[in-house]
Amino acid sequence: MNAPAASLPLAALLAHTADAVAAVCAGRSLNDALAATPAGARPGTQALVFGVLRGLGLAQALRRQLAPKPPPAWVDALLLSALALAHHDAQAVDAPAYAPHTLVSQAVEAAKQRARAQSGFVNAVLRRFLREREALLAAALRDPVAVWNHPRWWIETLQRDWPQQWADLLRANQRRAPMTLRVNARRHSRAAYLQRLGEAGIAARAVTLPGTADGHAIELAVPCAVQQLPGFADGAVSVQDLAAQQAAPLLLGAGLPPGARVLDACAAPGGKTAHLLELAELDLLALDADPQRLVKVRETLQRLGLQAQLQATDARDVAAWWDGRPFDAILLDAPCSASGIVRRHPDVRWLRRPSDVDTLASTQAGLLDALWPLLKPGGRLLYATCSVFLAEGARQIDAFLQRAPDAGRRPSPGYLLPVADNPVSGDEGLPQPSTDGFYYALLDKRRP
Repeated sequence: MNAPAASLPLAALLAHTADAVAAVCAGRSLNDALAATPAGARPGTQALVFGVLRGLGLAQALRRQLAPKPPPAWVDALLLSALALAHHDAQAVDAPAYAPHTLVSQAVEAAKQRARAQSGFVNAVLRRFLREREALLAAALRDPVAVWNHPRWWIETLQRDWPQQWADLLRANQRRAPMTLRVNARRHSRAAYLQRLGEAGIAARAVTLPGTADGHAIELAVPCAVQQLPGFADGAVSVQDLAAQQAAPLLLGAGLPPGARVLDACAAPGGKTAHLLELAELDLLALDADPQRLVKVRETLQRLGLQAQLQATDARDVAAWWDGRPFDAILLDAPCSASGIVRRHPDVRWLRRPSDVDTLASTQAGLLDALWPLLKPGGRLLYATCSVFLAEGARQIDAFLQRAPDAGRRPSPGYLLPVADNPVSGDEGLPQPSTDGFYYALLDKRRP
């Protein structure tokens, strides 16, 4: 069986996992929850909690049968963690696999350490699961939320938006995303950096989306810590999914004149900002509404030896930040549901609510309307979201084109879907990876 790369006892890791699961169930992001986990326990806890969140729908259905009255929040999270990890496809969800009896005994030990008065209850619930496992599973799996481990509204939205692909999209969210790198074109060719990786004993290959120019993307055979990547600290390479790597070349197109004025309207964490500057000499203004997230943009640019003007502001409040000079190009990587990157962030599906999509769609429309007048005639705007929901992509742009008679659509990818048949070229004979879920629409502003 596979265990997480950590020296802590499983009971201790389960206790930390329950902390993180309880936080997500209370509406906090997993990133924040893991940041509160002791550093030594973080890698093992993350490995477990990813598996739990990918099996949370089934675990909730099982717990409702075993204990109809919910126990205290942390105890509930511990039960959900044990139940999710006791029944999952380790190959599909890429989570550590333990024998069910081991999970039960260690969960009880965790309860004794954190909630001793509830340890007998935890023992009774989990022992009953072991005795009645097949019947409990059969009953639980009559619920589509338990089958697909996504909220019901999420499943139904994908069924409406993608009647042929919805099941593949849900399955894709259960698998680990590949680790993809973007070579800094100012420092290395892709071939040269592949050679550096080989010399460091890191297996990797070049990957490129069909129909796009040969880029700078490399996929690792096995993910690793960025500190192991040759030259990472010196700006030789960055981590960025293949789908996200399409933004900069799409916006730059056949090229902008040196010093072209470019706006990155929602820049954090800065990957696309940096990619633009790696590929062209630009007068680039990067905005983000969150000052703390803008710190990450600054750190990224410093590591890569790049420069841009940064400003913490809401891009919709044009009067507060615009100097009146129009832009040659605008990148609007709009806030969205993140429904396309659930395989990297398994908590997103449990944190989002249907009303969030409506709210975010309104924000996206507001950004488009506010920024379009700032674009020069003949300029281009790239709209992007890491979402597979039509409300945040195709429908958003269709509605905008009705409002903006001077806007035209250029050839662009539309939707990139994180499914197995999403074609990506690579070395012959190797499995073809998928990208994150993204939507791209490239618009140009007609001259009067």
